[in-house]
Amino acid sequence: AYTMFASRTLQSKSAIRSYQRSFLSTVAASVSGNENTIQNSEVQMNLFTAVNNAMDIAMKTDDSAILFGEDVAFGGVFRCSQNMREKFGPERVFNTPLSENGIAGFAIGYASMGGTAIGEIQFADYIFPAFDQIVNEMAKYRYRSGNQWNCGGVTLRAPCGAVGHGGHYHSQSPEAYLAHTPGIVVVMPRGPKAAKGLLLSAIRSPDPVVFLEPKGLYRVAVEDVPEGDYELPLGKAEVIRNGSDVTIVGWGGHLTVLSKACDRAKEEYGIDAELIDLQTILPWDTDTVEQSVKKTGKLIVSHEAPITCGFGAEVVAKMQERCFLSLEAPMQRVCGYDTPFPLVFEKYYIPDELKNLEAIRYVCHYAQ
Repeated sequence: AYTMFASRTLQSKSAIRSYQRSFLSTVAASVSGNENTIQNSEVQMNLFTAVNNAMDIAMKTDDSAILFGEDVAFGGVFRCSQNMREKFGPERVFNTPLSENGIAGFAIGYASMGGTAIGEIQFADYIFPAFDQIVNEMAKYRYRSGNQWNCGGVTLRAPCGAVGHGGHYHSQSPEAYLAHTPGIVVVMPRGPKAAKGLLLSAIRSPDPVVFLEPKGLYRVAVEDVPEGDYELPLGKAEVIRNGSDVTIVGWGGHLTVLSKACDRAKEEYGIDAELIDLQTILPWDTDTVEQSVKKTGKLIVSHEAPITCGFGAEVVAKMQERCFLSLEAPMQRVCGYDTPFPLVFEKYYIPDELKNLEAIRYVCHYAQ
């Protein structure tokens, strides 16, 4: 029944989408002379308002886009979908039952009919019940048909990472599990500006995307963000701090910790660290990291998730293959412990700036 409904709905909207694309192209051409003014107009946003703004733009520019998940209709527990139902109506923004597997399956079904599905998993810790749909359906949909059909219109958003009081079930970072799944894209932004541009790219990507949002930054991280529509490329890392002594790689909210460690290394020891934000976990930008490691001769990878089989292991293994003759010190991983995420001991579990500073000192001393 759903498939028939989705088919009728999308067929009736196809003409609208065609007109809309033509209209937007005309508008873009007419304002090309004011492009710099439009792009440079910025306002302050925190992470959740940047996410909200990106979804607002995506739904305004794509009439097939729908937004759904647990408690999404009233704004969501982190307020990321605030006012979206009022703007776009209950047929495009709606709650779902408490079933992550159902959310993912619904998204796949809708996208397979040509629609754009933006699903929210309320916490990344609860994405595991949806793994069958994500791993065995969403990731393989295009491949198993020989590219005859796909569900590339799926974007699953999920708040992840430490928040200070989340305990076992509201603090996990599942990016390494997801990165072991060919056929999907995995993204984790570090702040509002990156989040908006990457989310718009994710929603419009021809491939299904799992978009992990560091929930500890929803209200804390504030940046000047372009008001207009813009995209940041998926699969491309960003060097956010240039340096010559050591390469440090991270992603998501953990970049805040790593930035502080780099500041202290410079102030206290005169060590000039180069800091790279992967941004996209799968596929990740090996070339940017390789160029940096060959320049500095040293590598530290740091993330909140447990160290064993964490994504840092993949980064280190790849750099061992590509940069072995350039290395001046053993590559280091500064990560969470191999334990369930603790509540009262969270401050000991997190790979904080002091642990990373110690690793920076170690590799630089080793190379002397």
